[in-house]
Amino acid sequence: MITRLQAGPSSERMDVFLKNHLPEHSRAYIQKLIEQGRVRQNGIPVKSSTRTIADSPVEIDIPEPVPSHLVPEPIPLDIRYEDEWLLVINKPQGMVVHPAVGHREGTLVHALLAYCADSLSDINGVIRPGIVHRIDKDTSGLLLVVKDNRVHEDMAEKIRRHEVSRVYRAIVHGQVPTMTGTIDAPIGRDPGNRQRMAVVSGGKPAVTHFTVLEQLRLGALLEVSLESGRTHQIRVHLKYIGHPVIGDPVYAPGRKTFGQPGQALHAARLTFVHPVTGHSVTVESPMPSSMTDLLEVIR
Repeated sequence: MITRLQAGPSSERMDVFLKNHLPEHSRAYIQKLIEQGRVRQNGIPVKSSTRTIADSPVEIDIPEPVPSHLVPEPIPLDIRYEDEWLLVINKPQGMVVHPAVGHREGTLVHALLAYCADSLSDINGVIRPGIVHRIDKDTSGLLLVVKDNRVHEDMAEKIRRHEVSRVYRAIVHGQVPTMTGTIDAPIGRDPGNRQRMAVVSGGKPAVTHFTVLEQLRLGALLEVSLESGRTHQIRVHLKYIGHPVIGDPVYAPGRKTFGQPGQALHAARLTFVHPVTGHSVTVESPMPSSMTDLLEVIR
């Protein structure tokens, strides 16, 4: 569907102009339309930074909504916080967040579609409704889900600015020699295995902080927090300092798992300022029984 707008007498950035004239659409969605070449000024595709030309027409090709072919599944959800704008889910280990190759059903998204129906943001498309960040399949714990597009945009910006605090518990191989530490090392694709991430020169900046909560006979229990959110960041950084997460099939292959079904990593606390109410929200989740059992084994 083609929408035609007339630029005013003063020049402004194209994405700002469109956001002001199409308030029903989020800024992220508008920028996506621009990236796809769906916005033209005087018949020429524009960039987000393109300035409007006084009194010139701007055409936007807004695609028809794509219906979701995902079938909602009534999978029980452990909801730790909910209001009319967002909710926080305690995801079990082994559950995939959204559909992907090899995971066409049984994901968190399928469960959310059954629970929330159409009340989920759609900024990330029909495959990832409501998903503003993710945790790995075998990482358990807290995940933020958004119902409203404008709130989604606000929360995504808070995450980008590191204004959402995410604290994890990790059980690692070996006793850690320092009680606190910071790992500042860039992360990118492992040149030896493109399916893994690694600390590599030229990678994206990544900073992880840790505190040893308990030194164990065969390992350590850590509290870990992130300044950045790179793929597999905690797992990669802990491997980099010689203390990979116990049970991690990718970054601790061949190491004793002590019966762990996957990496012993849990998203334990989520803190943010609510984008609508302005109140501080903190949600906590205790470690799953698989991790508390592991502590007893390696003490």
